[in-house]
This record gives sequence, C-alpha cells and structure tokens, in this order.
Amino acid sequence: MTTLTPEQQRDFEAAAFRTLVQHLRSRTDVQNIDLMNLAGFCRNCLSNWYRDAATAAGLDMSKEESREIIYGMPYAEWQARHQTEASDAKKAAFEHNRPKDH
Repeated sequence: MTTLTPEQQRDFEAAAFRTLVQHLRSRTDVQNIDLMNLAGFCRNCLSNWYRDAATAAGLDMSKEESREIIYGMPYAEWQARHQTEASDAKKAAFEHNRPKDH
C-alpha cells in the first residue's frame, strides 16, 4: 500500500469529499430518505458533520449555513425544487432503521 503523508491524506480526503458533494448535488433525483434507507446517511448528515468539524475548529456555523454548503443552495430552496413526497414504505423503512440522532 502507498504510504501517504498526513497532508496528502488530508488533501485526498478533501478531494473525495468535494467529489461526493458535487455528485449528490447533481443527483437531485436521489432523495435523502433513499440515502438514509440504503446507506444510513444523507445530505443532512454530511452538513451536520461539516458543522461539527467547523465547531471543533472554533468556528460558529449554523445548521442553515452548513446545509447551504452541502446542497449548493438554501435548504428550503432545494426542498421546493427537488424534494418529493416519500412513499409509506420508504417512511416505514426509515422509522425502522432510523439512527438515534435523526
């Protein structure tokens, strides 16, 4: 396995994160409930983790600010443009598998 410097690891992880965020921005057809039901995390989770990292670094960031960073627009705007009503089956699956912090 290739040995990375801490800086390389950080840079590559940051690049992968940026690619993931861009991919999720382009896949507005994939709803957060689908992500939660299949992967156990969603765009909101990413925004919470982002905000947690900012807070740990001493930066005060609101939930709305971190969501806008992940969604690429205000969350309410993304919801109005892209969010669809989840089926009863999807809602039931989410409630069954719901992480404790959601």
